[in-house]
Amino acid sequence: MASTSAPLLSVVVGEEELLADRAVAEIVAAARAQEPDVDVHDLMPAQVTSGKLAEATSPSLFGERRVVVLRSAQDLTKDLATEVTNLLQNPADDVLLVLVHAGGNKGKALLDAAVKAGAHRFNCAKPTKANERLQFIKGEFSRAGRQITGDAAQALLDAVGNDLRDLAAACTQLVSDTDGRVDAAAVARYHSGKAEATGFAVADRAVEGQLPEALEQLRWCLAIGTAPVLINSALAGAVRGLAVVAQPERGAADADLAKRAKIPPWKMKTLRQQARGWSPQAVTHAMGVVAETDALIKGAGRDPAYALERAVIEIANARNQR
Repeated sequence: MASTSAPLLSVVVGEEELLADRAVAEIVAAARAQEPDVDVHDLMPAQVTSGKLAEATSPSLFGERRVVVLRSAQDLTKDLATEVTNLLQNPADDVLLVLVHAGGNKGKALLDAAVKAGAHRFNCAKPTKANERLQFIKGEFSRAGRQITGDAAQALLDAVGNDLRDLAAACTQLVSDTDGRVDAAAVARYHSGKAEATGFAVADRAVEGQLPEALEQLRWCLAIGTAPVLINSALAGAVRGLAVVAQPERGAADADLAKRAKIPPWKMKTLRQQARGWSPQAVTHAMGVVAETDALIKGAGRDPAYALERAVIEIANARNQR
């Protein structure tokens, strides 16, 4: 919030519970900054009755301020929604009313009435795009007065997944346990449990031609016990993606290319960036390298670690040949 003054009427709109909880917490904190002993009523629809609502929102005889939070307002019964609508038209000066609404058409009349009454709106939509989740991660570090590199943010997203609560917890851990700017190596240290994610980090650095970084990631993966077959599988997937993007069929849609590359559509932008500088001959050579490495780590060779290191060097060098 821009100021420490809490609005008399607020609507918190969206399906992302973490963001909604934070918005409510900001409103309550602003109210307590003005009046530390403010009384807070945080109610779910099952707890709301006509009598309870009247008790919580009636003017106080002693002038004490109250914050009344109505969660899941879209699930209020028709009669209760009508009572709340009446409150919006005749608000009490000592009551800060907060409606938390999931958005959508259910209970939309109540939300529209609150907006019409001049409610301060907090948008808490669930992020649907990878870039939005990456911005959330960067924002978490910014809130803590820290920074995270772009590749580290992507590695964290790959390792933890899309749930914002999980991502927020992971960001808090990294802020607490590290110093300075957080890089991909720090993320790998704390999120090594996802073998496929660390394998992808090796593959990404290799196809981008970042040999020192790819070797560092590889050695870390092997040190923490990531199965060599998983690492080579990630390499194979990255090279297969290059083959799809490097010579796409004329008129092919991104969704079709993503399906062939076996990646979610939102990763097409990253894949196209990785494919820059790759010639068809280099892609063909890389495909041969991963096929040979697959045989070596499954019994044809004596040292899977050496086979993987050789594969990473061959792939990164193929990308760097002009």
